[in-house]
Amino acid sequence: MKSKDEIEIAEPADVEIDSAFAAGAAPGQAANASPPKAARKPHAVRDRDRAPLESPAAVEEEVVFDLSLRPRSLDDFIGQERLKKILGMSIDAARQRGEVLDHVLFAGPPGLGKTSLAHIIARELGVNLRATSGPAIERAGDLAAIVNDLDEGDVLFIDEIHRLARQIEEILYPAMEDFELNIVVGKGPGARSMRLAVKPFTLIGATTRSGLLSSPLRDRFGQHFHLAFYDRADLSEIVRRSARLLNVRLDDHGADELAGRSRGTPRIANRLLRRVRDFAQVNDAAIVTREVALAALELLEIDACGFDRMDRAILAAIIDKFDGGPVGVESLAAAVGEEADTIGEVYEPYLLQEGFVARTARGRVATPRAYTHLGRTRRGPLL
Repeated sequence: MKSKDEIEIAEPADVEIDSAFAAGAAPGQAANASPPKAARKPHAVRDRDRAPLESPAAVEEEVVFDLSLRPRSLDDFIGQERLKKILGMSIDAARQRGEVLDHVLFAGPPGLGKTSLAHIIARELGVNLRATSGPAIERAGDLAAIVNDLDEGDVLFIDEIHRLARQIEEILYPAMEDFELNIVVGKGPGARSMRLAVKPFTLIGATTRSGLLSSPLRDRFGQHFHLAFYDRADLSEIVRRSARLLNVRLDDHGADELAGRSRGTPRIANRLLRRVRDFAQVNDAAIVTREVALAALELLEIDACGFDRMDRAILAAIIDKFDGGPVGVESLAAAVGEEADTIGEVYEPYLLQEGFVARTARGRVATPRAYTHLGRTRRGPLL
């Protein structure tokens, strides 16, 4: 009977990895063979947020924009002060001892800097970073080949790690703890087990839904960090830094207005800055002032709380169609014409964080803040 830490491989060739991983291509791209390690470039960065229908030129512009604004060191990273202090201490200690850094798990909503921190860790340690995502690893042999191809001290970054298949998760257990892989070669009576030693490495996992991680995998991370939404002061500083990198003239009032409507998320702040930059350029505004920012944001239908049309539609549906709730997420999704998972993962966290929606055992309920924001009067609970 095979151990749960063993993977069954019909032929040794099954553990070959797609060259997309080794050469730095986006996860899921097909390739026939893996190039030699000398062909790898350190700190390869991949764009995870490409829109599916964008043209190649637009995608390339998005990648350049994203890379130009990413912080390159812990000193450049704004916000999350406690996390930065602990992480910096761990990196310094690991470098002084000449050891690999403990495995790190980042959890939190999208756009808060999990991927940026992974790249920063690799740069601070002076090692290569290999990036992939949980859904992109379809076979146990793929993961085995990735881990086996790492140099000593390298960082392996797995985004959306909660979406790893369970059988692939189990391959990570001995690799994370003992730096070895348990492989079964062949099938039937001729099968044989072999242990493959791998070089010590650091695994960095990022997840937006830490509750879906299995306990055995979660417990093997030596450091757990939860990234919280950013406050207005930190976001304002982030917007000013991004404006300098983009050569956009932005005054403090304009930066503060953008920060207040960014939903506590740097990614959204940078996205709004880019749109406001376009608006200012087309309208011949030399400096992005508060008035220019307000005009651009009104065109984008972003209100004072950072809500877009869908956010307001969700609140209005709870209030107008379900008398303030409670309402289940499936019914709410049908009412606004959006997927239930999208509401739960994209829109709802910020609405809950800001106190516009409350989650009860019976469903979602609109709070008094939601009524005030939409100018509604509460008529009574749903009977």
